[in-house]
Amino acid sequence: MVILITGSNGQLGQSLKFIAPGYPELDFVFCASADLDITNAENCEAFFSKIQPDYCINAAAYTAVDKAESEPENAHLINVVGARNIAETCKKWDTTLLHVSTDFVFDGSKNAPYKESDTPNPTGIYGQTKLDGEREIQAVLDNYFIIRTSWVYSQFGNNFMKTMLRLASERDSLTVVDDQIGTPTNAVDLAKALIRIITSGKTDFGIYNFSNEGQCSWYDFAKEIFAVNNISVNLMPIPTSSFPTPAKRPAYSVLDKTKIKTVFGLQVENWKESLRYAL
Repeated sequence: MVILITGSNGQLGQSLKFIAPGYPELDFVFCASADLDITNAENCEAFFSKIQPDYCINAAAYTAVDKAESEPENAHLINVVGARNIAETCKKWDTTLLHVSTDFVFDGSKNAPYKESDTPNPTGIYGQTKLDGEREIQAVLDNYFIIRTSWVYSQFGNNFMKTMLRLASERDSLTVVDDQIGTPTNAVDLAKALIRIITSGKTDFGIYNFSNEGQCSWYDFAKEIFAVNNISVNLMPIPTSSFPTPAKRPAYSVLDKTKIKTVFGLQVENWKESLRYAL
């Protein structure tokens, strides 16, 4: 079984590389943007023609949330046009697509975990382009899994955990917002969930939520990162209003995982437990 992975240099792509040796029955083909440019339809067609994958995990995305506000064309090109190109190529080659999306498709106004059936209402360019990408896939393909996730971090790439560890080595005190609530997701756990979907052989196509279990604020997350690493730093909570950003963040973006756990029999770890394995 051939599995093509786009965006292999990102933290999810690197997490998939990390776990790949545990699945010797699967033939992984990892592609960075230099190998496979999803914004180029001809490039997609040429690559699929050569590889003829059974599954494609689209981990390529424009994820610079704030930068997207000043680069809407670039975000649209990768997250919308790229998603459409991948979907159309998957359709031609009868490839099942697993596409990774985000909690940013929601506005964060809810106070209970978001279900897949909840109405999206993105508040920024990044969330809007990711939602538009989802819709392009749904318009083109029948055999797709769209997996929405949140607060992704890992030992790979650039993410909140690595930023906190770096800042703690440079400063005596840090401030982190404590009024945005969500769930950190270890990219390795996300990678394992994607492979579980594939190896299950199930065809319950559609949208799924995946994150680790539990919920916390960014301040709580930072506090746990330092505790696990035995780092002493003066950490102070601040409101979002004291840390303005170009893109508005959802105040609440906890995802309900009932569907993915039920359909694929997934056991999902609490975010605190999973954090211990990301170091």
